[in-house]
Amino acid sequence: MATQIDGPSGSVFEHRSLITTLSLANQHSSLTHRVRDLPTPQFINLLDQITAEFEHFLRAIDMINNESLEIMLEQILEAFTLKIGQILQAERTTIFMVDHEKQELWSKIAQGDGERSLEIRVPMGKGISGYVATNVTPLNIPDAYADDRFDSTYDQKHGYRTRSILCMPVLSKKSDSIVAVVQLLNKLNNAPFDEQDERHFKEFAESLGVILESCNSFYIAARNQKGVAALLKAISSLEQSLDLEKTLQSVMEEARQLMQADRSTLWLIDEESGDLWSKVKSGDGKSLVELRSSISSGIVGHVATTGDVLNIPDAYQDPRFNPDADKRTGYTTRTILCMPVFDSGGKLIAVTQLINKAHGTFTTSDEAFMRAFNIQAGVALENAKLFESVLVEKQYQKDILQSLSDAVISTDMEGRIVTINDAALDLIGCPEDTDHSRTIRDRWQAALLHRPVWDALPIESLRFRLEDSLKHGARHYVPEQSLRVAVAPGPGTGLDPVSELALPDPNHPEIYRAWGNLAAPPVPADLVQRIERSINLTVNPLNNPEGGVLGGLLVLEDISQEKRMKSTLYRYMTPGVAERVMALGDDLLMKGERKDVTVLFSDIRGYTTLTEDLEADKVVEMLNAYFETMVESVFHFEGTLDKFIGDALMAVFGAPLPLSNHAWAAVQSALDMRRRLAQFNAERGALGQPEIRIGIGISSGEVVSGNIGSQRKMEYTVIGDGVNLSSRLEGVTKEYGCDIVISEYTYALCADKIWVRELDRTQVKGKQQAVGLYELIDKRDVPLPPGTESFLDLYAQARSAYTAMRFDEALTLFEQAHQLRPDDKAVAVHLSRARQYRLQPPPEDWDGVYIMTTK
Repeated sequence: MATQIDGPSGSVFEHRSLITTLSLANQHSSLTHRVRDLPTPQFINLLDQITAEFEHFLRAIDMINNESLEIMLEQILEAFTLKIGQILQAERTTIFMVDHEKQELWSKIAQGDGERSLEIRVPMGKGISGYVATNVTPLNIPDAYADDRFDSTYDQKHGYRTRSILCMPVLSKKSDSIVAVVQLLNKLNNAPFDEQDERHFKEFAESLGVILESCNSFYIAARNQKGVAALLKAISSLEQSLDLEKTLQSVMEEARQLMQADRSTLWLIDEESGDLWSKVKSGDGKSLVELRSSISSGIVGHVATTGDVLNIPDAYQDPRFNPDADKRTGYTTRTILCMPVFDSGGKLIAVTQLINKAHGTFTTSDEAFMRAFNIQAGVALENAKLFESVLVEKQYQKDILQSLSDAVISTDMEGRIVTINDAALDLIGCPEDTDHSRTIRDRWQAALLHRPVWDALPIESLRFRLEDSLKHGARHYVPEQSLRVAVAPGPGTGLDPVSELALPDPNHPEIYRAWGNLAAPPVPADLVQRIERSINLTVNPLNNPEGGVLGGLLVLEDISQEKRMKSTLYRYMTPGVAERVMALGDDLLMKGERKDVTVLFSDIRGYTTLTEDLEADKVVEMLNAYFETMVESVFHFEGTLDKFIGDALMAVFGAPLPLSNHAWAAVQSALDMRRRLAQFNAERGALGQPEIRIGIGISSGEVVSGNIGSQRKMEYTVIGDGVNLSSRLEGVTKEYGCDIVISEYTYALCADKIWVRELDRTQVKGKQQAVGLYELIDKRDVPLPPGTESFLDLYAQARSAYTAMRFDEALTLFEQAHQLRPDDKAVAVHLSRARQYRLQPPPEDWDGVYIMTTK
């Protein structure tokens, strides 16, 4: 389309169609320049021209969006088929459109009144029409049966006799590529088609090509437009539900509509059973029925195991198709499109199966749309399955939480309450609902959620312990803590037991306020029901899979009744024995048992000097604070506090209850004591107080455990060589300048988990058998400080030369080690001995053992 427009000076330029002008980017400025100087009449003409063109475009867009476009194309094909047959006097005429995407010829054949046309498809290159489409050349065949390219199957099936054939290609005017093939059968006068028939056809072939190409372009655009709209609708539908069953139904229905299929099924892979399963509506449509299929058979099984896409134009020609279902139901499966569904990680989780496209077979465009659909379906299924598992896990955790007899409270990273179980509500005095409605419990729970847990539970140092757990992942076990709360009637209820939690005022503990609200008036003393509990408190971090802290977990064990029982038992035995008697029974503990255990001794260095200038009450205060944190280390690693001996502490790991990894537990406890002591000393240093140093000895072996003592005073303890050796090793730490020394027996049980240095092989006082001594450095998962590894290697070489009586070599190596660490007492001890042995060598049968003469 072109129009000549006179310029202002009488010049003429050609105005191309708007679409051509706008499609050429370099013409935009030229068009603007020319329009700028146009006189008003010519500009009005230009506006009319542009308006007319836009009206054409709008009509084209309407046509693409018109759902009757497919019917319109069928009507055009039907009308052209009729008229071409009339012009060329043929008995039968067929127009085959070329589907370049699938390399097929297709046509619409009219059926009975009220029925939609039947689509037929012929592969490119097959038969007469296929030959013409492939070679783009006309064929005029006077005797069909004499031509090898003729396929007589149709004649045999329908009782028709084809005599002559004229098959003509229809080309695109724009690209000269083939658009369609027109096939005419049997000229009416029984004569063959001639050259004049070919010339007649060519007279309208060009126009026919333009019309058919335009119709086909509109048809493809409309199909893509409908596909995109259906895909968007399907995605929107999938995003609206996290329910797995609803998602299944949504996926199946939207996929069926998107692909214009008769049936659709989404099969999920059951990893536990190895089956494929789905849920479909029952016959009455009121419920869902679960279907299961083996993953090793059928079309769906093939896709599920290989991840291949199967686009099957004829199901009965595919050996993987199982026709049993068709036989049972009377249904006929023709075409199948079966494609995999992957999750976000690329794992195959499901298979979509579409059956019987409404018209023709599934195309590569269908595959593309379905691939995009399956991506969204995979995300929707993954979200739905995750949501379902989260709901199941949430309910599971909730049931577990509520079934626990101990009070359990979880918090977020700010220490605010996230969950609180019924046992915790009972602990703080929440009354039962008389009508079982949970009204009161729900009200108490709602009032406590999102509050700092230390504001709801007035327990000493609770905030410090929880914040330590949240920040550093520390675990705390604190026995026999006091909890004081109260229950008061709700506001405006008088003495009605619609109660509230009342907490003591931090500044005036004898005054209680509802929910601890300092702005609220005090609850009258005569209306308060005071509750005092004795609890064992456990504070642990809640970790994510990567090891990071997500929140805190508090477990409060109500031992109020046990404490009352123990107060009676304390007149006869120590608190440690009382707890074991209550847990295991008196008879069990009264019997002596031999057990493999690890014993830990800890003692304060220079205790006399440390305390000689302190008042008695300050000494007791210091020891209580020191023992408090040390005992936590013992309890944290499942040890038993055996006794305090002045400033010393004895703990047993593996008795009275057995502990399979007792040596490793004792080692971890000792390292934790070292860490806690550093923190304890830092706090003392801030107050200007001297630091405390300790020595720890650890050994493993067999002991006898049981209640030992008199009728008036009995104590659960352990006795044996393992106990005595641990005590001696604690003393050895002074001689070698170490804080933790372990025996070879303990080292053998956890050698792969710790860094150590062999100090000596020694026969301690009172023992006839020598024992290897090791300095405990740290756990293996803690990297050694810079320079430590080279020092340890040098020390080990020196020890090897020393025990082999190569004292000159040993002296050289120990002196090198001394230069690296001048203050290392173990090196100094060996230098002194090596010099002495060089002057007075030991006997030839000397085995490197040093005999101690002091404790």
